[in-house]
Amino acid sequence: MKKEIIRTEDAVGKILAHDITRIVKGEFKGSLFKKGHIIAPEDVDRLLDVGKSNIYVLQLSGSEVHEDEAGIRLGAAISGEGIYTQPPKESRVNLFAELDGLLKINEEAVQEINDLPLVICATLPNHTPVVKGQMLAGTKVIPLVVDEADIAEAERICSEADWVIEVKPYKKKKVGCVITGSEVFYNRIPDAFAPVITEKVEHYGSEILEITYAPDDLDIISEKILNLKAKGADVIFTTGGMSVDPDDLTPTAIKKAGADIVTYGASALPGAMFMMAYLDDTPILGVPACGMFFRTTVVDLLLPRVFADEKITRRDITSFGVGGLCMQCDVCVWPKCTFGK
Repeated sequence: MKKEIIRTEDAVGKILAHDITRIVKGEFKGSLFKKGHIIAPEDVDRLLDVGKSNIYVLQLSGSEVHEDEAGIRLGAAISGEGIYTQPPKESRVNLFAELDGLLKINEEAVQEINDLPLVICATLPNHTPVVKGQMLAGTKVIPLVVDEADIAEAERICSEADWVIEVKPYKKKKVGCVITGSEVFYNRIPDAFAPVITEKVEHYGSEILEITYAPDDLDIISEKILNLKAKGADVIFTTGGMSVDPDDLTPTAIKKAGADIVTYGASALPGAMFMMAYLDDTPILGVPACGMFFRTTVVDLLLPRVFADEKITRRDITSFGVGGLCMQCDVCVWPKCTFGK
């Protein structure tokens, strides 16, 4: 890379070698263009207006890549399904969601990219539910000019990883719910779970197939689970009866229905008595009583993955231990907080 002086009128497409300052007496003093700016046709008059008839520009060698080109290439390499990018600003290229969905980060690949000496990529946390137009990540190179080999290595990492960052869309599902508890079944107290579950389901664009009620009876609860499965429920909630009290039979009823238990208990608060199970391929979420009282629980950490068609594992749930403490703020801002991160 070398510096040369050329006429301003001949500088279109060239790289500015230094900052250009603009001063308006009593009004403004600051940068008109920064070092590294690629001069556009509309910039010529602005440069002439500040007295720059000749300017220094940078001449790159064959193996050198300007920061803006590097940012564009990085953004293209890192972006996967459901993502778009915007033009670079000082080499930084931002990635945005094309749709509502679940943000997926290949954490190992991002780490490899950031282990390169001159390249960075910063993202939102993995598994964050995102909305269309939301910023997901930014990537750039550190210096004004990098060697072709630096960018090629980052592109190689992305290619070999197959994917780095993507947004998985939510799938519309039919959801069944068994609300347990003799006190609700026999109308001793009003049900508070149905509106909670309905709101959560509709938030992800899915629909309630059926909400049914069961007393504290092992056979009735398991039968109702199986009935929902037979009616075509893609996801089944069971609510209440999840603790260790004698009348709390829901976990045993889920087992009796033939479900495979992923975990009973979650390393997140609120939601410690949560159960995750699968009846064939149908996820069953055993929601403890805290789901009625707290706006956000471990259930909310898992629902984006369930509606994005991910199979939940025990490790998915145990990994909530670090970051799994909800601060129970007066105004809930989840997922824009530390819970589940």
